[in-house]
Parts: sequence; structure tokens; C-alpha cells
Amino acid sequence: MEYIDAKSIVNRTKDPRWFGAEYNMNIYRGCPHGCIYCDSRSDCYQNSSFDQVRAKRDALRIIRDDLERKAKTGVVSTGSMSDPYNPFEEELLLTRRALTLLEAYGFGAAIATKSDLITRDIDVLSSIQRSMPVICKLTLTTCSDPLAAKLEPRAPSPSRRLAALERLSRAGLFTGVLMMPILPFLEDSPDNIRQIVDRAADAGARFIYPAMGMTCRAGQREFFYRQLELCFPGQGLAERYRRRYGDRYLCTSPRARELWALFQDQCRRRGLLCSMSRIIAASRRGCGMDQLSLF
Repeated sequence: MEYIDAKSIVNRTKDPRWFGAEYNMNIYRGCPHGCIYCDSRSDCYQNSSFDQVRAKRDALRIIRDDLERKAKTGVVSTGSMSDPYNPFEEELLLTRRALTLLEAYGFGAAIATKSDLITRDIDVLSSIQRSMPVICKLTLTTCSDPLAAKLEPRAPSPSRRLAALERLSRAGLFTGVLMMPILPFLEDSPDNIRQIVDRAADAGARFIYPAMGMTCRAGQREFFYRQLELCFPGQGLAERYRRRYGDRYLCTSPRARELWALFQDQCRRRGLLCSMSRIIAASRRGCGMDQLSLF
């Protein structure tokens, strides 16, 4: 494991409307999952060695000092730039110990991951949720293990993620699915959307938050197109993207309107939340923030 320096780790978010998180925390830099569509490969993030995982030196002391300086507690998000449950975390325990610091200082947690290792920390997350919101978000863009093996070659399979979602839900944690990105021409079918909603609901998910498309910009775009040609030879997918989207940042599915209608209808049928405001409100029910809001 290579370590890099950091001055601070827990920082104010630019948009607290994203799952109600006031702060953001990334203990690791880089990700080993190899997802061919990952926005964090973009040049603007200046991480040319994105597939190499590096931990921030003295991370736990920095996190403790950051939390001590905060004038106001709130929800701390993690997983925006690198998965907090990469394989090294199993031994390093940096994410787990950071969660215990959040609990000690009275902060909540919003975690985004593709790893079933999150279930290891059910005890800490349950303890945090007694007084502050906890939101567990498992990314799921397809329920097909073979397709995911091409798109997310070193990430735990969708089957493992759904099993993790079920364990988290049974433990009483507020758990759901990040259904993003949905790759045009590969995942934007009614059957795929319907299957994700149904499998998530069967596993006990409380919410699904979607994006019917993907983002694409310099650095990421070139890598994505190369991988499309390698993973789906002879299908002309890269050229199809170039013709339709050019240099656009937002690559919305041509079927977005149809898929949104189907998705919302299916969520209603299965009792799943799918709007950000309702997800945030539901995450705060039954914890200390909900009681405090009464006063």
C-alpha cells in the first residue's frame, strides 16, 4: 500500500441536497474495481494512476482533528471518488475506524459502495443510526453478473451486492440502490430497469436513485471507448457513442423518457422511494435528528 499526504479529509460538500450530506470524506485515492465508465478517471481530477489504490497518511488522526473543529454535526458522505470498501480495507480497517470516529463525535454517515464488505460494519452503522442518519447505497446498474463482469471487471458481482443489501436491510439499516450510470445501448432496456427495481425490492431496499444515462468527459471518454471496443468487439458501440454524443458531458439514454416513466411506476408498485427529498426525509425518521426537528 502506498500512502499519500493530506491536510484535511472531512470537508464541506458543495451540494448538501445529495442525500442530505453536509460533509464529504475520502480516505483512499484511486479504485481497483476497473469500471470502464467511471467518471473519476476524468482529467479534471488529476489522478493518472486511478487503478492504484493509495491511502491517506495518518488518516484517522486527520479525521479526528477535522471532526473536532466542526461547529456543527451532520451527515458525512464517503465513496464519491473511491470505494471506501476496496480490498485493502479488509485488513487496514480505515473506513471502519473512521466510522467509529463519526459515531464518537455525533456525525451520521452516507456510504456509496460496490462492495459487500460493508456488511462487516453493520454493528458500527447500527450504533450511529440510533442518533444520526445512516444511508447505505449499493451501486447496481445491471443484475446480470456476466455483463457486470465486462463493465465492472474487478468489483463484487451484482449477486453479491444484492445479498449485502438484504443483510443490511435485515439489520434495520436504511439501505437502497444507486442505479447509475445506466449505459446507453447496453443497459437502457425496460427489462433491465424493471429487474433492478424488482430485485432491489425483494432484497429489502427502501429506495432507488437513478440516472438514465452517464457522464463522459476528457480522459474518461477515451478510456471508455477503448474498453467498449475490447469488451464488445465488432458491435461498433464506441462509434455509436461518438455519433450520438460527440464531446457532450451528459450522455442521456435515447429512451430516457420511456425508462423514467417505467421506473417510477415500478417503484410505486414495489413501495420504493425514488425522489431525493423523500429519501432524505425517510433516512432521518427514527434517529435523533428526527426528534430534534420537532423542537
